[in-house]
Amino acid sequence: MLGDSQSLTITGIIEILLICEPPKVQKDKEKTMKPENSLNHSKWECKYHIVWIPKYRKKSIYKDLRKYLGDTLKDLAHQKECKIEEGHLMADHVHILISIPPKYSVAQVVGFIKGKSAISIARTYMGRRKNFTGQSFWARGYYVSTVGRDEETVRNYIKHQESEDKRIEQLNLF
Repeated sequence: MLGDSQSLTITGIIEILLICEPPKVQKDKEKTMKPENSLNHSKWECKYHIVWIPKYRKKSIYKDLRKYLGDTLKDLAHQKECKIEEGHLMADHVHILISIPPKYSVAQVVGFIKGKSAISIARTYMGRRKNFTGQSFWARGYYVSTVGRDEETVRNYIKHQESEDKRIEQLNLF
């Protein structure tokens, strides 16, 4: 089994590792293993929590733009073979949990998504058709954190961020 060419592939190695474990551990792993993504020669699970803001942190993400941006960000991520697992658009910032293949850097994907979405916003909501030099909707930086075992915590944080912000604002009023 160890000498054949099948065992030298990633799938073969994983199968060998599973055979070496006791049956109870194998069943537990099958239950907890998530479907993994794959490229030609690798299997991967690279998830990142990313946050960025509009320029000058203006509260400009609202109503129609909020709906439009949700679809646009998902489409742009899909163009880079990424998947937005979870996301929330606040009035003054964006939170996403995104799965990015290892062949792309985080900076590359975030730059692409922010740049193309800014152009799309300018075309749709600002009446601009061309000449986008000097125009920017998003601020230059972003926050990124890798997501490992605490994925559920990050998902929960993203889902409930808006209600938490409202609660803190209420506390600050007094």
